[in-house]
Amino acid sequence: MDRTPQSILFLLLLIFSPSAAQNTIGSSPNKFHVGVILDLGSPVGKVGRTSVSLALEDFYASHRNCSTKVVLHFKDSAGNDVQAASAAIELLETYKVQAIIGPQKSSEAVFISNLGNTTQVPIVSFTATSPSLTSDIMPYFVRATLNDSVQVNSIASLIKAYGWREVVPVYDDTDYGRGILPHLIDALQQIDAHIPYRSVISLSATSENIMQELFKLKTMQTRVFIVHMSSTRASLLFTKAKEAGMMTKGFVWIITNGLANIIDSLNPSIIEAMNGVIGVRFHVPRSKELESFSIRWNRMYQQDNPTESPFNKLSIFGLWGYDTVWALAQAAEKIGVLINKNKRLQFSKNSTCLESLAVSRFGPELLTAIVQNKFRGLSGNFDLTDRQLQVSALQIINVVGRSWRHIGFWTLKNGFPYQLNQNGLKLTMPASMQHLNPVIWPGESTEVPRGWELPASANKIRVGVHTSAYPEFIKTSKDPVTNATRASGLSINIFEEAVKRLPFALPYEYQAFDTVDTQSTGSYNDFVYQVYLQRYDMAIGDITIRYNRTMYVDFTIPYTESGVAMIVPVKEKVNNNMWIFLKPLTKEMWFGSIMFFIYTGIVVWLLERLSGNGYLNGPFSLKQLGIVMFFSIFEEKEKLECFLSRILLLVWMFVLLVLASSYTASFASMLLVQQLSPTVTDIHELQKQGAYVGFHRGSYIEGLLEDIGFEKSKIRPYDTPDDFHIALSNEGRHGGVAALVLEVPYIKLFLAKYCNGYTMVGPIYKSAGFAFALPKRSPLLTEISRAILNITEGDSIIQIEKKWIDQNSCQNEEEVADSVLLRNQYKKGQRINTDYQNEQGHGPQEENGHIQDGDQNNEENGGKYATAWCDATMQPSGSGASHCWTPGINWYT
Repeated sequence: MDRTPQSILFLLLLIFSPSAAQNTIGSSPNKFHVGVILDLGSPVGKVGRTSVSLALEDFYASHRNCSTKVVLHFKDSAGNDVQAASAAIELLETYKVQAIIGPQKSSEAVFISNLGNTTQVPIVSFTATSPSLTSDIMPYFVRATLNDSVQVNSIASLIKAYGWREVVPVYDDTDYGRGILPHLIDALQQIDAHIPYRSVISLSATSENIMQELFKLKTMQTRVFIVHMSSTRASLLFTKAKEAGMMTKGFVWIITNGLANIIDSLNPSIIEAMNGVIGVRFHVPRSKELESFSIRWNRMYQQDNPTESPFNKLSIFGLWGYDTVWALAQAAEKIGVLINKNKRLQFSKNSTCLESLAVSRFGPELLTAIVQNKFRGLSGNFDLTDRQLQVSALQIINVVGRSWRHIGFWTLKNGFPYQLNQNGLKLTMPASMQHLNPVIWPGESTEVPRGWELPASANKIRVGVHTSAYPEFIKTSKDPVTNATRASGLSINIFEEAVKRLPFALPYEYQAFDTVDTQSTGSYNDFVYQVYLQRYDMAIGDITIRYNRTMYVDFTIPYTESGVAMIVPVKEKVNNNMWIFLKPLTKEMWFGSIMFFIYTGIVVWLLERLSGNGYLNGPFSLKQLGIVMFFSIFEEKEKLECFLSRILLLVWMFVLLVLASSYTASFASMLLVQQLSPTVTDIHELQKQGAYVGFHRGSYIEGLLEDIGFEKSKIRPYDTPDDFHIALSNEGRHGGVAALVLEVPYIKLFLAKYCNGYTMVGPIYKSAGFAFALPKRSPLLTEISRAILNITEGDSIIQIEKKWIDQNSCQNEEEVADSVLLRNQYKKGQRINTDYQNEQGHGPQEENGHIQDGDQNNEENGGKYATAWCDATMQPSGSGASHCWTPGINWYT
């Protein structure tokens, strides 16, 4: 074989110049082997492969003098955990890779990250988002993507902003699907939102199975769904949801960033089925570099996937894959790793292939270089501090047509830079803040959904009613024809008015509280407990909000005033003090008047004496002292010569006139009018005296009285207002009580009927008032409370109370007259207007200037009616009962 002189010369140079050969070999960069494990048949895997390959080209095109060069080794996991693990072992054994990019799924990352811990090889995944991967037991796993737990607070903020109280998560039965759930529950608990049901979609679920699950969700009240699924399963879910009629007005669908980040890559028909969906995704800032890269990426993707449909587009996962390669290449260049500088593990008996894997000598340094590398990439700020991608803001999107539109931003620091009002229709925010774009909800509705609906197949709301001792509050009866329960009263009127003001129709039916069927004692505690037992969907009536009841039901806002007070008889306060004539003026006034009286007399005496009044000449004597003390009495008898004396005396007479008039009026009122006062003002005084007290049977007041210290034998239950009246009338006798302890609304009703002779003392105890009871976390709670608030703030509550509680029908007089002067006027024939009537006749009438009796000695009506005089000044005609007095008989009111 012939050789040219040039070739021979070259061989001789190589033989005799070994140092030159070494320099030639050493000038080539050291290879840095990196494995890539992706599901190359999936849309995300195809996007990732193109982005990773293009990233390597771009990096070395801009860094030509690198001492190391990354060499990529792609392995297909085919979406299988076992195959992904096998690929990782092959990369570590065969190619001695110093780092692995991937795997794609969170379930695959668990085992492969353990391999990374054993071999000290960093595992960098830009697609595995499960929060369970963030752990100290996986120190060599680096997440170059968002942790799913980051987005739960943004989702919770959305739910709170729109006022939704219940949500249903719909997720894959995989590590990816389940991983977000604990964090989502914690976030929802912080905003007092509830998860009544979890919809778990199995990987083996067919279209029929998904349709059955959707119909099950449709029968529930909750209309807010959070979808956390793979793109393949989610596409099937929304297609079936549209067929099931669940993409219409009233429904809310929220997708997590795993699906929202790749929504551009979905089939347009799938996107159209998702119209009205809102989602949370990573925000990618626009840049010229990104636009240029997108063009080159699309070109290279079509070359790699010539048969692929044009729907698959560059997503955030492709950008993260691109930035991940740059981070690895920069870290490799920083540490200058050589491929052959590894050490083998020591073999032990029964060793396996896993134990024979080489340990990277520079693994810790490489891991440190990766997590400390911060730069501005195509995806934005690329920061892997704490071994996962740091994010400061998320974007809220709304799927409309075959695309999506921007709604707003959510930040980790400030949340949403706005607040929605109660209706969710208007935005209130500082002028400098960005406005939130309106959302087009499913069914092309712009009205914010309530988040719950009454299912179409549901029966009427079962409203439990309890007959009260006060029929003015609630009274039940049975329709003789239909046997349906009918109810009336103040509580019923308020409930029905509240239902009318709801922004939706609420069908309901009344169900009477049956103590036989429920095997209860008939107390209000048992009545409310039926709501917890789901026998009623709501309980209405005169139900007091109590702490122990809030343990198993929720209450609306109260519709009555609160408090517990006493009803006690009143007694006449007669003052027999002989010094009563001194009480019209205070001590200070008496002292001042006397001093001014003496001062005036002395000044007048001095002025007259200095002016030479002959009447006051001579030495000071008892006569002149009398003139000084009582000068005004002698004014007409003695002539004053000094002009100043006359002026001073005129002023004194004016003061004396005013003082005398005030004294006369005050003293006359004290003599003519006597006050009515309660027999007792302190409940603890009754307890110390061992007096009997009464309460409404079945009420919680019994326990309250026992807590105060009353013996059980001193507490007597009563059922009706008539029983209360009889018990108070028999005070000190058999069956009587000294006081009744009731809630303020009951007291108002009692005094409206039996006002004369009784008064209210208190409140002695605070309570929250009457309200309606609903199940815990009922979606109706907020709506009904808002309607009740609307009623109580307007005139409606006044009209309803006037209808059932006529407080002007009987007024309790606080003053009675006991005046001889008034009696004398009556004897002279002054006309008396009295409307006091007993049940069988009229009160006293005036005839020929004399008082005539009405029907007398009616013992059954609680008093005797004899020849009487009545106080016509205390009550105008037609305004109620007058006070009458009979010689030898006590006052009757």
